[in-house]
Amino acid sequence: MTEKAKMLNGELYDSSDKQLVDELIKAKKLCNQYNNLCIEDIEKGNEIIKKLFSKTGNEFMIMPNFYCDYGFNIEIGEKFYSNHNLVILDANKVTFGNNVQIGPNCGFYTSGHPIDKETRRKVEFAKPIVVGNDVWIGSHALIMDGVKIGDGAIIAAGSIVTKDVAPYAIVGGIPAKTIRYRFSDLHIKFLLDFAWWNRDFDWIETHYMDFLNIDSFYTQYSKEDI
Repeated sequence: MTEKAKMLNGELYDSSDKQLVDELIKAKKLCNQYNNLCIEDIEKGNEIIKKLFSKTGNEFMIMPNFYCDYGFNIEIGEKFYSNHNLVILDANKVTFGNNVQIGPNCGFYTSGHPIDKETRRKVEFAKPIVVGNDVWIGSHALIMDGVKIGDGAIIAAGSIVTKDVAPYAIVGGIPAKTIRYRFSDLHIKFLLDFAWWNRDFDWIETHYMDFLNIDSFYTQYSKEDI
């Protein structure tokens, strides 16, 4: 098994392997190109991101500077937005759903190391990170290896997230803990079934004011065939 296969399988691997180093250098060069573009060169910048990532939505915005390890493990959905200085260490898959917003200076770190000092000098491991739909992540938040963030969750600024986050939970702190939920259990179940983020952009643009009051939104759409 190659070191790359071990990496993608979540096993201990040697990151100094030539194939991995070559792919890392390739990604760093593309990041450098992206970060040195004029901010107005949106089309050219999007072309670079599409070369880097394994999958993108049709509409997205990543403010420079942006950094990643390989790029081929990153997937972003529709209406993805990140502010400046996003760092994604994608030794394993990092997947973002639709309508994700990320504040400045955030990090997503799939990589980890064994505790034993001799072993960690030679090998490392990586676990996937999954971010759902309609997620808002505040500035300077860090999302650690193996974490899954549910749909509709909010991560407070400065948080370090080491455990999974439930849908529509608001979490914060070091390590991040649940502060409260955005809505009642009834409304959360309805929103997860309704999955408005999968609607076309015209529908969202037309109905966005409906989101301001969850009670009226539920009353209006709960009888819709979903």
